[in-house]
Amino acid sequence: MHLVRIGLAALSVITLSSQFSLSAGAKEVSQKVAESSTTSSVEAGVGKKAPAFTLPNTQGKNESLSDYDGKFVVLEWVNFGCPFVRKHYDSNNMQKLQDAYAKKGVIWLSICSSAEGRQGNMPAAEINKNLKEKNAHPTSYLIDSSGKVGKLYGAKATPHMYVIDPKGTLIYKGAIDDKASVDQADINSAKNHVKAALDEAMSGRKVNTASTKAYGCSIKYQQ
Repeated sequence: MHLVRIGLAALSVITLSSQFSLSAGAKEVSQKVAESSTTSSVEAGVGKKAPAFTLPNTQGKNESLSDYDGKFVVLEWVNFGCPFVRKHYDSNNMQKLQDAYAKKGVIWLSICSSAEGRQGNMPAAEINKNLKEKNAHPTSYLIDSSGKVGKLYGAKATPHMYVIDPKGTLIYKGAIDDKASVDQADINSAKNHVKAALDEAMSGRKVNTASTKAYGCSIKYQQ
């Protein structure tokens, strides 16, 4: 009888231990699922809602992505000190894109995520001077010195390009074209991914190349 009681007690401990282990395992799985869900909800992924943001422009006024609901929007991460950026501005390639699509109602937002004291970060007056000298015409130039918006979008290089459709969905992210060089001579033979994405989407077609690896200078985030 005594042995039976010991056996039953041991079985009870094993059962409780098993239940605890299963409960802990389920809790861990549940926690991981929740963490995964939280992380994916803020990722700037193609086919997903473009993350909302608000940033100051060079006139000292805040602008939000939601200000341009119902329009195609291009986000261009920029740093005028970067040779890959200079390739597209010194050749007038970037300005031509800005002007051509502005005529079609596309919003073009240049964003600088360089931290204070790092290459590309400038006072608003100097930014405006650079824009004028380069004859650049983005809809707005937005200042992201904290790097919060750049990191929200996963921007890694300058230039890093994003295209958002009128429904607020990210339809392209990556390089401006398929020639990862600083040579202006490569521009004419390059396939411009931003132009292709806009042309396809604006004509009601599927964007064939929706994601590429961005090339350029690393973004000078806060260290």
